Amino acid sequence: MLSGMAHLQPGDEAPDFELADDAGRRHRLSAQRPHPVVIYFYPRDSTPGCTTEACEFRDASAEIRALGAEVWGVSPQDERSHARFREQHGLPFPLLVDGDHAVADAYGVWVEKSRYGRTYWGNARETFLVDGQGRIARAWEHVRPEGHAAEVLAALRELGAATGRTADA
Repeated sequence: MLSGMAHLQPGDEAPDFELADDAGRRHRLSAQRPHPVVIYFYPRDSTPGCTTEACEFRDASAEIRALGAEVWGVSPQDERSHARFREQHGLPFPLLVDGDHAVADAYGVWVEKSRYGRTYWGNARETFLVDGQGRIARAWEHVRPEGHAAEVLAALRELGAATGRTADA
């Protein structure tokens, strides 16, 4: 199930999961229906790219919520690390603890990486937009943190237009 898992594509059913956030609150994907959820997988709290991505989602969060959607960040760090990261940057959305990387496995984003000649396993930086019926509406692989939240926001607007839900509704 590790890196051999096929990447989820638009139209695929999103694997349901339940994870705790940095305060111990449980979040279940299926409980969000009929609202869309942006699930972004990131490698590690407090790294430059992850901070850029999180802060861009923070800055777009009011408009994302106005479109009826939630944002969830998912990485393998523990509650304490997530709490520090969220508080330091004023993140208004949950950071979910996937310590055993079961959710990353299910979404096909737990991958072998290489850095400075050392190989290790970790989250790929990928994002999934899950529609209100629990299907993958959009998937972004090899995400560049800069400008990514704007891409997701545009996709949410398109999804809202297709379902008749807009920020003005």
